[in-house]
Amino acid sequence: MTEPRYDYIIVGAGSAGCVLANRLTEDGNHRVLLLETGGSDKSIFIQMPTALSIPMNTKKYAWQFETEPEPYLDNRRMHCPRGKVLGGSSSINGMVYVRGHARDFDEWQQHGAEGWDYQHCLPYFRKAETWAFGGDRYRGDQGPLGVNNGNNMRNPLYKAFVDAGVDAGYLATDDYNGAQQEGFGAMHMTVKNGRRWSTANAYLRPAMARPNLTVVTHALVHRVLLDGKRAVGVRYEKDGKLHDERVAREVILSAGSIGSPHLLQLSGIGNRALLEQAGVEVNHELPGVGENLQDHLEFYFQFRCKQPVSLNRKLDWWNKLKIGVRWILRKDGLGATNHFESCGFIRSKAGVEWPDLQYHFLPAAMRYDGREAFDGDGFQLHIGHNKPKSRGIVHIQSDDPRQPPRIRFNYLQHEADREGFRDCVRLTREIINQPAMDAFRGAEIQPGEQIQSDEDIDAFVRQAVESAYHPSCSCRMGRDDLAVVDPETRVHGLQGLRVVDSSVFPTIPNGNLNAPTIMVAERAADLIRGRTPLQPTDAEVIMDDQWAQRQRTGQAKRTPA
Repeated sequence: MTEPRYDYIIVGAGSAGCVLANRLTEDGNHRVLLLETGGSDKSIFIQMPTALSIPMNTKKYAWQFETEPEPYLDNRRMHCPRGKVLGGSSSINGMVYVRGHARDFDEWQQHGAEGWDYQHCLPYFRKAETWAFGGDRYRGDQGPLGVNNGNNMRNPLYKAFVDAGVDAGYLATDDYNGAQQEGFGAMHMTVKNGRRWSTANAYLRPAMARPNLTVVTHALVHRVLLDGKRAVGVRYEKDGKLHDERVAREVILSAGSIGSPHLLQLSGIGNRALLEQAGVEVNHELPGVGENLQDHLEFYFQFRCKQPVSLNRKLDWWNKLKIGVRWILRKDGLGATNHFESCGFIRSKAGVEWPDLQYHFLPAAMRYDGREAFDGDGFQLHIGHNKPKSRGIVHIQSDDPRQPPRIRFNYLQHEADREGFRDCVRLTREIINQPAMDAFRGAEIQPGEQIQSDEDIDAFVRQAVESAYHPSCSCRMGRDDLAVVDPETRVHGLQGLRVVDSSVFPTIPNGNLNAPTIMVAERAADLIRGRTPLQPTDAEVIMDDQWAQRQRTGQAKRTPA
């Protein structure tokens, strides 16, 4: 048998895989092979932040997955793009940097992921980043990942939205990634020196100069090779030829929450009945593979703007050309931001322990693909319920690695999720109707003032919600019978095989997923190398109850449920 050329094989050069490729090669002691189905990320449409809608909707750069008809969304099929390029989904996402609330990670530990509570995770968030405004107990200043807040909310609509939240009796927060997530404030993004700062730019590109890292692009992995209960390599295809690559230590799947469970199933690891139905030989029964799938939904709450200050005036071809030329020459201006520069995190009702609703504010009224929603000035809020109780599946259909798996999220299956979106509509109207927005607020475009009753809101939401593109939790960490990996990210019952990406989250965090995925990879890299994990922090977390705050100030507009 041929002697293995690599100590580790990483499948997927995305948000997690690029981190692992860097960290596992940095001491020069290990040989690493990184396999990626996509190709180069050196495209202006990837690197220029304002062009974010283009790579997400381009087959060259993203798997254009589609769900089965979603039974609780009037049987709509939902778009589920996943990165297929160096940097993975960090090269096609909206660049929003949200770690999640501290209690999200305490919840992970409660679900059996020992050592993944907030106190243990915070040091790895700090290790990963360089925050543009300097480090402290919460923020890092020496990490590869550049994080800033865009153009510092120069458009007056950003500040008006934050002020409206405060007018409504909610909290303000100076740093939602710091001690206090709850409240309204500036939103942060993974942009550095005007460029998208994907994990390819932050982690992979520096590591590619090392002789102990080999990166192979346009490589479609067919399956993990097993010898009994040990992973010994992978089979992949490149240029029409199959290659079996052996590994000395471990195979690490970092193909994401759709790709990783699908690869396990292609390798005969998963639910026995499902594998047999797909014509795959069962090598290791593990019923939780591809279960527990979670995602965030959101819809656009849109208003006309009474003043000529919105970005709708910049959507014609001439202004887009000027923005692009300025970015090419100077890497600044409107081309250097994702335009989500203010935000809010609030609780939907009394009794909710930590925020479960999230706002992204955009000083324009448009679709995610960049098309205008209407003529004239406008603004919109992307609003969603971030702690869904509905659960979905990723299920293999055949032994052909080119055939995508069945994906069904069962969005809004649970009544609590439907109730959360009713809260989204009513609380948003309350916020936008505060005095701070009086100078800008025009007519409500969507949902429309006629949408008032629970039944009307439910019908609107079923037709209007879109994925926030945060699939996760389909190979969850834990100790119970449906857990796929243990708290060290090792696949239960097998040796030499790990999963490190957003699929191992036990539950979905309250925020965008790129930041916690990078954190998971940073911590997993230490576990893989057998290093003592970073010491847990004792940094304080502010848990003030917004409803109590609103009642104290006398500003509550309705009695909480």
